[in-house]
Amino acid sequence: MPDSTPTITYESLYQDVPTPARATREAAGYDVCAYLIGRTVKISDSVHVRERASDDAHRLHLAPGEVALVPLGFKARLPDGYEAQIRIRSSIAFKRGLIIPNGPGTIDADYPDEWMVMLKNDSPRGVVIEHGERIAQIVLGRYEVLEWRAGVVGVSTDRIGGVGSTG
Repeated sequence: MPDSTPTITYESLYQDVPTPARATREAAGYDVCAYLIGRTVKISDSVHVRERASDDAHRLHLAPGEVALVPLGFKARLPDGYEAQIRIRSSIAFKRGLIIPNGPGTIDADYPDEWMVMLKNDSPRGVVIEHGERIAQIVLGRYEVLEWRAGVVGVSTDRIGGVGSTG
């Protein structure tokens, strides 16, 4: 009987890119690393988008408030019905003030290009991202595709009013 376990097709764009891996057997997320050797990274200050090269030591410097699309050095194809949620590693957020502003970010199964992590420096000081450091994790999720149909949505509970509606 053939193995029907879904798999991810992974393409390294550079010889030294580590394959995303779980740190422990029970970990939900696959750690991913920044790939900054010889790279130019898109940076946004919420007004302008610019490109910035990593420095000679393969580091990326982010000023307070800047957002970067940090490359991971690989492409991947997910099985149909799966998404990859990109989440910040808790130690990165806690110790350095980096966040994923659209977190978790979603990578769809049909996304064909290099995977990246959107990171924002939410701290009051500059932050350095090092080449090869584990900066985020991928948590895989299954999803359903459902049809949307026009109709009337009636009140089925007393939960109206939005934020804080449960008290």
